[in-house]
Formats: sequence, C-alpha cells, structure tokens
Amino acid sequence: MVVSNFLKAAEKFEIQAYKRPKNPKELRKTHVAFTGSPQKHPFDDHRVILVLDPCSSNTIYCEFMKKNISYIEELPNVVSLDGDTVLMVRIWVKKGSIAVRSSAFIVEDTMPF
Repeated sequence: MVVSNFLKAAEKFEIQAYKRPKNPKELRKTHVAFTGSPQKHPFDDHRVILVLDPCSSNTIYCEFMKKNISYIEELPNVVSLDGDTVLMVRIWVKKGSIAVRSSAFIVEDTMPF
C-alpha cells in the first residue's frame, strides 16, 4: 500500500469577506465588540467560535452566528510562550443577538462531607 501526501488548497478565512462600515460611530450604537482569536466551528458552518484569551490557562470562548457579525477588524497577532502565532480580531456583533459563552472548569467538591 502506497501512502501519498498531497498539499491541500488553503481555505479562504471568513474575516476576509467583511467590509469597513460607512459610519463607525453608528456601529457602536447597534453592535457590541468582542476581541479574541477566531476559530472555525467544528460542525456548523453558520457559526464562528471566538476564543477570548487564547494564551490563558482559563480559556473562555463564545459562539456567534455569522449572520449577526457585521464587521471584523484584524488586530496585531499574539505570540504564545511556545512561539506560536495566534491571530487576533475584534468582531462587532448586533445587539440583541443570541450567543453562547462557555468556560472550562475542574469538577470538584467545594465542601468535604
């Protein structure tokens, strides 16, 4: 059996499709900004995951529907202690949109019995 490695075509990242708003001051009245590292949702192409502090050990992430994101600003990249570069963005989400915020935690008893 012969194993071959092929280069895969780079996929276009979602943030390239957004354009600068005509009036940034109006955007603040109708949207809320979130800053973090964008990730593709593992099974839903209509959602995007934003890791709020990707270099922290206390990771919090949010899921947003792409249709509720009106504008994305690319920010300077962050470099982890391991030397990995992390893409950072600021996304503007419509006020009143439903999103999911999740954080990991260790399951423990808080009071001994």
